[in-house]
Amino acid sequence: MNLNATLIAQMFVFLILAWFTMKFVWPPLISALDERTKKIADGLAAADKGKMEFEAIHKQIEQELMNVRNEGQQRIAKAKECALIMADEIKRNAQSEAVDIIRQAKIEAEQQVIKIRDTLRKDVAVLAVKGAEQILKREIDQNTHAAILNKLKAEL
Repeated sequence: MNLNATLIAQMFVFLILAWFTMKFVWPPLISALDERTKKIADGLAAADKGKMEFEAIHKQIEQELMNVRNEGQQRIAKAKECALIMADEIKRNAQSEAVDIIRQAKIEAEQQVIKIRDTLRKDVAVLAVKGAEQILKREIDQNTHAAILNKLKAEL
């Protein structure tokens, strides 16, 4: 055999192998690589989409958290305001009750003073009558007695 014939035969086999590889081997490899590239691209897109969704949800959660904080602060402020209003109302009620109690005590004290004065007048009148009776050594009748007592009450 000749060197040229061997070279030509090897070249012919190489071309058949290259054609066979391009016809039957490369297309599944290329499609597998394309499919893998597509899966990777889809995965990256899904990751980007997930990241965007995560950021959107994170922002939404932060906004809701701020809303809840603000609402909590508003409720605390309302509770403080209600507490102050209730404290003022309780204070006003206590002050009005104290004024009523003092007024009632003054009225009762005045009534007791009047009672004590009346009792004192009667006692003084009785003592005066007894003193006058002992001085005169005689009994005064009932009408005269009442007149003298009334006169003493008026004078006292």
